Amino acid sequence: MIAAVCIDDSCGLQFNHRRQSRDRVVTEDLLQSAKGHPLWIAPISQTLFPEERVSVATDFLEQAGEGDWCFVEDQPLLPVLSRLEAVVLYRWNRTYPADFYLDVIPWEAGWRLTSREEFPGHSHKLITKEVYLP
Repeated sequence: MIAAVCIDDSCGLQFNHRRQSRDRVVTEDLLQSAKGHPLWIAPISQTLFPEERVSVATDFLEQAGEGDWCFVEDQPLLPVLSRLEAVVLYRWNRTYPADFYLDVIPWEAGWRLTSREEFPGHSHKLITKEVYLP
């Protein structure tokens, strides 16, 4: 499975059980990147995606198979580390308040950065997309 995660500069994901931010350009890029493969999301992410283009489940990380994409906002990745084929980070390039953080930091885990691209977002001046492989 391929995990896609939006993080701030401190690897923060959420604050007070809410996403730190959102950007529709990231959503569009993620849908385009996953095209042809299932995109799994948690119920809290439903407001970000058109229903017909995603699979929604509370246990989406367990249901996702090889080659499937998962948009992760509120789940730890450590329990599924052995199943991860790639981690795609969308960086907000700023620091927000956070109390829930990414628990698998690809560069600290020895994963290699295979691509980096920057693009303007809708609500963020600059978003950086990084792809890491084990």
